[in-house]
Amino acid sequence: MNKVILVGRLTQDPEVRYTQSGKAVASFTIAVNRFSGQGQKEADFIPVVAWEKLAETCGNNLTKGQRVLIEGRLQIRSYEANDGQKRRVAEVIAQNMEFLERKQAASADDNKDTNPFGGQVVPEEEIPF
Repeated sequence: MNKVILVGRLTQDPEVRYTQSGKAVASFTIAVNRFSGQGQKEADFIPVVAWEKLAETCGNNLTKGQRVLIEGRLQIRSYEANDGQKRRVAEVIAQNMEFLERKQAASADDNKDTNPFGGQVVPEEEIPF
């Protein structure tokens, strides 16, 4: 089984292009946190590729810094570089994407205590019912 589930933040806005046959393809990189052997926090930068409707959704709705969940499969492909050397690249082919925060929250951490309709967020334990 080849299944990958990642949670991370976009390192740049997705780049959407179209193939000659008109299929949309979006590419972007997400930074995924992990802990090293010494307990230090490190990040892996994982390239992601999305196709067709999902590519357009990513291109229209994702921005740098936004936190997302990507579900897909790992693909290893080979190509010949301009210098004639054979290269291999690993990337995740996205099959599903979930927003883990609003667009505005990704760019402004000082908006943590407001909801999308304005006003302050009230903790659940303070709701009277």
